Amino acid sequence: MGIAFPFSAIVGQDEMKLALMIAAVDPKVGGVLAFGDRGAGKSTAVRALAALLPPMSAVVGCPYQCDPADAAGQCAECRARSKPGGKGKKPAALKAHEVPVPVIDLPLGATEDRVVGALDLERALAHGEKSFEPGLLARANRGFLYIDEVNLLEDHLVDLLLDVAASGENVVERDGLSIRHPARLVLVGTGNPEEGELRPQLLDRFGLSVEVKTPGDLPTRIEVIKRRDSFETDSAAFVAHWEKEEAKQRKRILAAREHIGSVKVADRELERAARLCMGLGTDGLRGELTLMRAARAAAALDGAKAVDDGHLKTVAPMALRHRLRRNPLDDSGSSVRVERAINELFAS
Repeated sequence: MGIAFPFSAIVGQDEMKLALMIAAVDPKVGGVLAFGDRGAGKSTAVRALAALLPPMSAVVGCPYQCDPADAAGQCAECRARSKPGGKGKKPAALKAHEVPVPVIDLPLGATEDRVVGALDLERALAHGEKSFEPGLLARANRGFLYIDEVNLLEDHLVDLLLDVAASGENVVERDGLSIRHPARLVLVGTGNPEEGELRPQLLDRFGLSVEVKTPGDLPTRIEVIKRRDSFETDSAAFVAHWEKEEAKQRKRILAAREHIGSVKVADRELERAARLCMGLGTDGLRGELTLMRAARAAAALDGAKAVDDGHLKTVAPMALRHRLRRNPLDDSGSSVRVERAINELFAS
């Protein structure tokens, strides 16, 4: 694996960076969808965040990188290995080692078998044994599954991925196999809207949606070019230069993970979230739930004890813009409609 561009060195794209950090702090927020211009740093940001996070502890030899300290989230094999061996015997300690947070690319041509896993044909033919060969979902457990051009992926695969990301578990029942394994991952999809859009039903399943645009001002464009050129000229030196800032961001994310359980969401903020969703006409309650979770994660990143109006205003566009119905009488973009609703709500 090559050296990743430092997350802290990415110029601009603040909304995308915040959305990824929120998902890293609280994966229950849901996946992140980033639509926008090519070459604007979408894939760079995903890989940079994964490189920013500290290595994670995983069970040695486990294909799902199970956490040795989280019995509830382990696969069946790890749970069985850690059970007491007999009367009066203590549970066996699982051997652990540190591994990088996985970032798994899902190619557009991937089959369902490759994604979810399937029967290990080589072992079946050679030894006559039915054995499960884990797929990409297994490799992405406790990390990120990245889909470039997600709008070109077959709908049934996107639906399957969103189901797994929401449940945190992959269930495979085929070819005489019945396998259930953990698949707690952050799904990140990127794409160019000019090449097609996702169905509204699938859009709504992503937790956050961000718009990624090419910088429009000259100083920002020049700074992007300078930093990229510097990184490609001497990656090691560039990464070393940004290490102090990376350490600050790493510490911020880890502190937010520890702190998020104690962040309060007052009824007043819940009421504002509900009013905002009602005013925009979002279907169901996913909008309110995502808005609340994202605001809580944003507050945790700020070190705040409670969610305030500022956190709601910050995360509302990314939590709601992709949940709006098309209004034939209003040709404004979804981001404009959300901003307008926010201004009306907080002005009252």
